[in-house]
Amino acid sequence: MRIFLLLFALCSATALADGPISVDGDWPRWRGPFDNGMARGPAPTTWSATENIAWKAEVPGRGHSSPVIWEDKIYLTTAVALDAPPSSDAPAGRGAGGAGTGVEQQLLVLALDRKTGKELWRQEASRATPHEGHHRLYGSFASNSPITDGETLIAFFGSQGVFAYDLTGKLLWRRTDLPKKRMRRAFGEGVAPTLSGDTLLLTFDDEGDDDFLLALNKNDGSELWRAPHDEVSNWAAPLVIEHAGRTQAISAAPNKVRSYDLATGELIWECAGLGLNTIPTPVSDGEMVWVMSGYRDPNLLAIRLDGAEGDISGSDQVVWTTQRATSYTPSPILHDGILYFVTDRGMISAFDAQSGQPHYHQQRLPNPYTIKASPVGADGKLYQSTENGDVVVIKMGPEYEVLAVNSIADEFFIATPAISDGMIYLRGTNTLYAIQ
Repeated sequence: MRIFLLLFALCSATALADGPISVDGDWPRWRGPFDNGMARGPAPTTWSATENIAWKAEVPGRGHSSPVIWEDKIYLTTAVALDAPPSSDAPAGRGAGGAGTGVEQQLLVLALDRKTGKELWRQEASRATPHEGHHRLYGSFASNSPITDGETLIAFFGSQGVFAYDLTGKLLWRRTDLPKKRMRRAFGEGVAPTLSGDTLLLTFDDEGDDDFLLALNKNDGSELWRAPHDEVSNWAAPLVIEHAGRTQAISAAPNKVRSYDLATGELIWECAGLGLNTIPTPVSDGEMVWVMSGYRDPNLLAIRLDGAEGDISGSDQVVWTTQRATSYTPSPILHDGILYFVTDRGMISAFDAQSGQPHYHQQRLPNPYTIKASPVGADGKLYQSTENGDVVVIKMGPEYEVLAVNSIADEFFIATPAISDGMIYLRGTNTLYAIQ
């Protein structure tokens, strides 16, 4: 048995030498423990508003951040408006953006018991009147999902600050001296933080001139480095990987995708090719990285990491691309060599990740859905939650097959689900559902 365990440990270490850095915990960050949307174990296949609901918990205020889970606790953030919004709360000429302007917000961090949904503690991170609003339907002042490593819980409220707690709710440090971002059309902020070891990465890309990726020490909030770059509004969270013995932070953005040395902030490589409003987070298998945008000038780039140095735009480092039916908002899933991605209008594609050949492409989901949440996967099943209160369960693999459509009437799923210990957790408008 000891020999077996030793061999298992050695094989595991080798398997994780390259690629995304797997972490402990069932669902410690918004794309799961492997940063590819996949869970460690299974999840339920069927449920309804009255069947297989373990518990429901009311969540105050408004927030589209995803829950994260460590052992017996669920953590999430929300923003509670402390006074009524004006009758017209969006500035003229800003389209659907600018909601909530001029309203003081209570920014909260909550901890719930994973088995019962009972609130264990709440902390007020800040009270603030944000300088800019958010998208009327899809935005909130708590859209940045928290992250934990089992010791520290990080809650990032964008321009309003970043706050670090221990898992009992004790404030360890905070930084409120961050730049005030001006996002495209006042659509709001919502880029998740990234944590690797003691390095916390925060993205500050907006319509102003001071754009950068910021690295903080997660133990005290001190600045480790910042990498300035020429960008516009960007909602794509960085991805940390290891490749060829070097730890890289890969940041997708409209002007260029960039890779930085995590230890120093030194630029390793960069590649142009994405379009405006980058939202999907990159995924990687350690040999390639896949990045995409789905708004104006949509594109998907599959980039080979071996030999990537300097500006690789238009080079043979870009192995394949596609401009059809790429994701605008949802981040992709990478599993067993297949890249899955979903459009906001409910079309799913599955591509061979290495070659770019489609197993299926632009397959419409069973009903005419609108989608903002990212898909998650567990035990060979892909789960896609929708704005319409449905969660579609699809068999993972080269053939498209719908296994179930689960409905909760009058619900509105924007937050990406979390999966832990055989259960799936869905955050609706004001309710967190635990499904068994």
